[in-house]
Amino acid sequence: MAMALSRRQLTGRDDSHLVTLPGGHRLQDEVAQAFLALQAEARAAGFELAIASGFRSYGRQLAIWNGKASGARPVHDDEGRAVAMAQLSRGQQLRAILRYSAIPGTSRHHWGTDLDVFDAAAMPPGYQLQLSPQEVAAGGLFDRLHSWLDERMAAGASHHFYRPYANDRGGVAPERWHLSYAPLSIDCAQQCDSALLATCWNEEEGTEALLLREEIEASLPEIIERYLGVPNGWCPPP
Repeated sequence: MAMALSRRQLTGRDDSHLVTLPGGHRLQDEVAQAFLALQAEARAAGFELAIASGFRSYGRQLAIWNGKASGARPVHDDEGRAVAMAQLSRGQQLRAILRYSAIPGTSRHHWGTDLDVFDAAAMPPGYQLQLSPQEVAAGGLFDRLHSWLDERMAAGASHHFYRPYANDRGGVAPERWHLSYAPLSIDCAQQCDSALLATCWNEEEGTEALLLREEIEASLPEIIERYLGVPNGWCPPP
């Protein structure tokens, strides 16, 4: 039976539910074992399946979020162009950031079930990984790996890894590189509600303030539906 995560684990503020893989990335143990099996099969097929991001803590997500909300980090649109954030209202800024970045406490990367992947064998010398739509598009640098993964998923042979952000629903941009271990992440997602998030943000007020919090809370039910929720059928029934 899957271990039930505490509210601090669900919101990325406790990492005691994780193990460390070679290379330093962290996942839940069941997820790590499934990934290593998938990685071995990918290697046999000619790919070097690698993790760009596994577990991400609340603090790390807060630094990314606040960096974008404050203008210290760039925010990009679907074509990879920098968004002129200063010209947007605070509500528009919120949605521009949400397109590619989760609010701290809401990221699926907190759970130790989700990871971003790439094919290290396909990268030219000196190449800087972007995790961009262009890299995973048809004919892109990592298209062959993801086409292979698509085939494995369709055959029920992906060790329960599926894509929660495969399609554009008007919220989070499609992320072909994002895999989720469905047997555990489904339960985690069901526990992430408004009450959990409000408790998390209140408890963290004494550290670094969450920027755009007023705008977040004013639209929280919509945000949970459009940016946290994933479509029915994103993975086979358990």
